[in-house]
Amino acid sequence: MARGGLKKYLLAGLLAWLPLAITVWVISWLLGMTDSLFASLLAGASTLLPPSAQPLIRVLPQVPGLSVIVLALVMVLTGVLVTNFFGRWVLERWDALLNRIPIVKSIYSSVKQVSDTLFSTSGNAFREAVLVQYPHAHSWTIAFVTGKPAHEVATHLSGEHVSVYVPTTPNPTSGFFLMMPRDHVRPLGMSVDQALKHIISMGVVAPPPAPAGLAPPERPGEADPNPRG
Repeated sequence: MARGGLKKYLLAGLLAWLPLAITVWVISWLLGMTDSLFASLLAGASTLLPPSAQPLIRVLPQVPGLSVIVLALVMVLTGVLVTNFFGRWVLERWDALLNRIPIVKSIYSSVKQVSDTLFSTSGNAFREAVLVQYPHAHSWTIAFVTGKPAHEVATHLSGEHVSVYVPTTPNPTSGFFLMMPRDHVRPLGMSVDQALKHIISMGVVAPPPAPAGLAPPERPGEADPNPRG
C-alpha cells in the first residue's frame, strides 16, 4: 500500500472515531466527577448514621449510574421547592446570607446573574444568532444577541443599540461582549444550536440552507461598528 494511501485511510479512520472518543471521554469525566461528589457526600453522611447502616453506605457508591439518578432527583425536588412561596423565601434568605460573605459574594452573585440570564425562560439571552462586523469593517463573524444596554450605559449611546456576545473558536465559552447599533447587526435564520456548531467547527460544519421563500433580512450600512482608532 502506498504511503499516501495509508495516510489517507489513517486520517479517515481518525475522523470516524474521534467524535465518539471525545463524547465518551466527556461523559466519563462527568460521571467520574458526579460519582466522586456522591461518594464524598455519603462519606460525610456516614458519620451521622448508626453502625448498622455502614455496609449500605459502602455499597451505594459502587452502583453504576446511581449518582446520576440521585443528582437528577435532587434537581427536580429542588425545582419543586423553589417554585413555591416557601421555597422562594428560603432561597432569598440563602442568597442574602451568601451575599454577606466577603469574596464569596462576588463570585456567587456574578455566577447567579449570568445563570439567571442564560437559563431564564422569559429572557432573550442567546435567543438570536446574528452577523456582525468584527474586529474591523468588512470582516464578519457570528454573534449572539444577549439584550440591550440599560441604565447609565444607554444614556451615553445615541440610537437603538443591542448587546451581543462574540464567541471564540473552537471554544465558544470565551469571547467578547460588544454593544453596537441595531442597524449594524444582520439577523440570521439559523438557530442558536446551528450557529454554535458552525463556530465550534471553525466553519467546517455549515448550517442548513434557509427555507425556500424566506426573505433575506434587511441589510444595514457597511460602516465599521467597531472603530479601532
